[in-house]
Amino acid sequence: MNIILLGPPGAGKGTQSQRLVANRGMVQLSTGDMLRAAVKAGSPVGLQAKAVMDAGELVSDAIVSALIGERLDAGIGAGAIFDGYPRTAAQAEALDLLLDERDAKLDYVIELDVDEDALVDRIEGRFTCANCGEGYHDRYKLPTVAGVCDVCGSTEFKRRPDDNAATVRTRMAEYRAKTAPILPIYEARGLVHRVDGMAPIDDVTRAIAAILDA
Repeated sequence: MNIILLGPPGAGKGTQSQRLVANRGMVQLSTGDMLRAAVKAGSPVGLQAKAVMDAGELVSDAIVSALIGERLDAGIGAGAIFDGYPRTAAQAEALDLLLDERDAKLDYVIELDVDEDALVDRIEGRFTCANCGEGYHDRYKLPTVAGVCDVCGSTEFKRRPDDNAATVRTRMAEYRAKTAPILPIYEARGLVHRVDGMAPIDDVTRAIAAILDA
């Protein structure tokens, strides 16, 4: 089963992807993470991407598609979760081709619906353990013992510098602009399902499971 998980930064795509990986044996394909890994590994596509990025240019759709193809060929377990790709109509077409070439198909496009004001509130207060990456929030999820990570016991925490209201709203606008061209493509195929991304995490997990198990 192959799915696209859509939603603006902070909507919970990472959390839900991790649960799908753990519970269903799926593989999360995040283009940003894959690019960094390919560059670090020095793969042919990674070397291409590094040359482009070192020149201060944007990585082309062709390079991103080659990266996705490489990963699909390496095996995707029980299926792929496409996170951050496709972002444009051209990338959606490229993904169709990549899957067709491997006798695979896209099964669902799941969008996590969020309220912009509530999302700003959610993102502004978040921080993570610097050691294990466990997530926390100033109002909604503080460590049980102040200053000590519940998971690994570390006392070091970090915040992303772009987790502020102005940046979040800019990213929301960018997400809407980039997603608008691809949603109609998948809606016409009957693949799009929407889940309340502002619901409790476990409720979102159950809603996604209900879609995949239908």
